[in-house]
Parts: sequence; structure tokens; C-alpha cells
Amino acid sequence: QFFHGAVQLALGWAVWKTYLGRPDTDGFRCQSIGALGNALGPSRPKEALPVLEATLALNRRYFSSHDALAYGTEKKLCVCLDALERGDESHIIKREIYDRRVATLGVSDERTITSAMHVSASSVSLLRWDECKTFTRNQLPTARRSLGADHENTLKLKALLASSLCLDPENTRNDLRLNQYGRWQPVFDLDTGDDLLEAETIMQDVVQRRRRVFGPAHPNTQSSEASLSRLRAQFANS
Repeated sequence: QFFHGAVQLALGWAVWKTYLGRPDTDGFRCQSIGALGNALGPSRPKEALPVLEATLALNRRYFSSHDALAYGTEKKLCVCLDALERGDESHIIKREIYDRRVATLGVSDERTITSAMHVSASSVSLLRWDECKTFTRNQLPTARRSLGADHENTLKLKALLASSLCLDPENTRNDLRLNQYGRWQPVFDLDTGDDLLEAETIMQDVVQRRRRVFGPAHPNTQSSEASLSRLRAQFANS
């Protein structure tokens, strides 16, 4: 059974106090620190951060053969860093996780592709449009081949690529560029292609697949429909 809120926090402190006196090499003590960090994370990320860092250090020092332990702690650590608006540090960890999974599992493993999706999402959050476009385009063929075109991770990667295409101020709609006021204006000195049209085409495919696979009432379907509507509104207002 999973707990949350005050109950999770109370259990986290109780577990930590139970195993506090054991040596660092004891697995239960390490897990108890992680449990406390997980409990603190949702409501107290600043307090959770040093606890999770201590857990990760123990995992790497004494339990390095159990990569799943370190991975779970790193994910929680990224959540805390994002909550504290330290996205650059979180992005570095996500990229390290991805590189490590490529080395140990290969590029086609679903866990590697999931890590790639987290890197792409982090790039969008940090407004690193070019990085997201290049990285995500490289991931999509592998995701389609390994997971299938209808798999949710494949669709999420496609939606992230569409987001980077339409949100990047340097992108164009034919010979238009988004100016500092959020309006499209003529551009005569460059030709980068119709990025908005590509984004719309991608999102149309994502919406159609999510409608078919998940149904029209699914939150992911409704979210992608809203994204497509916003994109089309950009066309209408240009």
C-alpha cells in the first residue's frame, strides 16, 4: 500500500529512527534514508535534497551493483532539483542516467528510451530548443522500431519535438518569425523551412493515435488536443 502526505512523512521518520543505529553498509539503513527523502520530497524539497544526496552517496559507495537503487534515488533527486528551480543540475543527472543506460542496456531498451524522453522534456523546460530538436529526432527512429509508433513513450517524444519546433522563437512559418511580442512578422534574410507546419503535422498524428489507443476522454489525448488547438491558433493569428 502506498501512503502520502502526513502519513507518509510520519512513516518516513519512523523508519529512519528504527534503523538509525545500524552501520552504513546495512541495506535497511540505506533504504530507510531513502524512504525519509521520498517522504520529504513532495512538500519539503529543500529538506529532502540533502537526505537524497546522502542516500545516493551510500548507494554508489556500498551498493553499486544494484543500479536500480541509484536510479530510483536519482529520479527523486531530479524532482527535488526541478522543484527548487535548479533545472540545469537536474538536466545533467538525467543526461548521465541516459548515457549510463545506453552503455549498460543499449539504445533500444525501453528503459533507455524512457530516460531519453526525460532528457528531451528537460531540454524543453530549459528552453534549449536546438538541443531538444536534435536529440529527439535522433531518438524517434529507435523508439518507433523498438516500442512501436503507438507506444506512449514514442508519442511523448513526438509531442516534445513538436513543442520545440513551435516554441523556438527562431523557428518560422514559411517566411515568418515569432518576434519578442509573440507575433509573427515577415523575415527576408533567412529560410529555415515551415517549422510550424511540421509541428502541426506531428501533433495531428499524436492526437489521432492517442484517440485510437487511449480514447478521447484520456488525459493525454485531451492534452495533445489542447496543444494542437493552440498551435492552430498561432496560424490563425499570424
